[in-house]
Amino acid sequence: MTTDPGETPDASRSTFAQGANGLVIWVARHWLALFNTAWAIYLFTPFLAPIFMRLGWPMAAQVIYSIYSVLCHQLPSHSYFLFGADFAPPASTLIAGGMSASSNLYAQRAFIGNAEIGWKVALCERDVAIYAGVFVTGLLYALLRDRLRPLPFKIYVIFLIPIAIDGLTQLFGWRESNWWLRTITGVLFGFASVWLAYPYLEEAMQEVIEDEVARRERG
Repeated sequence: MTTDPGETPDASRSTFAQGANGLVIWVARHWLALFNTAWAIYLFTPFLAPIFMRLGWPMAAQVIYSIYSVLCHQLPSHSYFLFGADFAPPASTLIAGGMSASSNLYAQRAFIGNAEIGWKVALCERDVAIYAGVFVTGLLYALLRDRLRPLPFKIYVIFLIPIAIDGLTQLFGWRESNWWLRTITGVLFGFASVWLAYPYLEEAMQEVIEDEVARRERG
């Protein structure tokens, strides 16, 4: 890295510090738009996988399936399918269409569908619901941010009860959930999480902005 011969190290560091502070302030002012954009990308990208399969672009689809396989179990019986007769096909239909009938979850999750059943979304039903709840609530928060107080933690715990019951009872094999229960409990969890966290984030970002403004006024 070369520097201007007439520029002193202190001046260079000062310029860098000003740029870094400017970036911090910009993020503090636009954090909600950045969050909503990030959640939108994370939420809608998995839907590109079945779209790409429909278009005959399996390599592009496989990239998405592979990336999200690290983040989600992608079990076909717990996932939405696009371009088929049923957007949430039952296990019997999936097995008839080619999904492994064994209890090996790794073999099951490898099934992404076909032209008859449709193609699997790269994120499971519950995760789609959670992040849809986060994204939509984030958009609503943009309209209410000046008036909305954080959700009390005791109330937040109440919102967690449905997803905990639905998820844990299924995990332990006591019962099998379904797409609409996963969707409802996931949306409630995402909604409540934003209501709890975003007002605190807004407060923290405003403190960053106020501290920087005060610093500039002093200096």
